[in-house]
Amino acid sequence: MHVPNVSVKIEITSLLGSKLDVRGSAEPVNFNVKAKLEEKERKSQMVVVGFAMLLTAKPSIVRFEIEGTATLTGKDEDMRRMLEVDPERKVPYILARVYQHAFTAMYLLSTILNTPPPPQDLLGSQGQLSPVEDVSVEVEAEKTEPAVATVTQPEPAKQKESEATAVGK
Repeated sequence: MHVPNVSVKIEITSLLGSKLDVRGSAEPVNFNVKAKLEEKERKSQMVVVGFAMLLTAKPSIVRFEIEGTATLTGKDEDMRRMLEVDPERKVPYILARVYQHAFTAMYLLSTILNTPPPPQDLLGSQGQLSPVEDVSVEVEAEKTEPAVATVTQPEPAKQKESEATAVGK
């Protein structure tokens, strides 16, 4: 969601990319995202939100860890809208903006590491909506705890069936 009266400045303070498997894999790669958002500071017409994201690939080929801050400036009501959870995707709107910014850094790292990059629209940012079947999202938010969002791309259909069979035995 784009709120025209809110400026968002995203600063990445830590970025780590780890290649976990040196052998290539021909099977499709899915990415899981775990993200934490925590309000660090609030003033009139300004909010600073700390974020941490962990992206892991399945099969286990690469892992990305990103930390930083997002500073929102604008009218308090508009900033509050940016911090709300998108009811369709179950992810805070600001997290989609943060991911879009972090994607560029992860793409560059994946090129250097010679690994597949995460999908640009994993969180459905910038108006791109991944089909509901392809991405499921869970958000836990408590007043005393930072909001936690987990995005998981499901396994291909064959793997789902084998997992269901294994559980049933």
